[in-house]
Amino acid sequence: MLRRIFGPKWDKVTGEWRKLRNEELSDLYTSLIIIRVTKSRRMRWAGHVARMGESRGVHRDLERKPEGKIPLRRPRRKWEDNIGIDRQEVEWGGGGVWT
Repeated sequence: MLRRIFGPKWDKVTGEWRKLRNEELSDLYTSLIIIRVTKSRRMRWAGHVARMGESRGVHRDLERKPEGKIPLRRPRRKWEDNIGIDRQEVEWGGGGVWT
């Protein structure tokens, strides 16, 4: 899964893309880079969804309000909540749906 998250790496010597080795993945995983990568990709996806028209399914699903019973535990976080938290952490003040 980590290879998929971090993607391939450009090898300057051979001039080709290659998969990351286990040692490289271990170094990336043990650092806080994985959190930064996850948050930046989540924010990038939110930007795509925000630019979509309201007739698109993804945009409708993002803004949908859940129906049914309210659970007796803490409510689950929505995408919108996660994006707001990520924006505060990186102090990103762009406009759009989540302002």
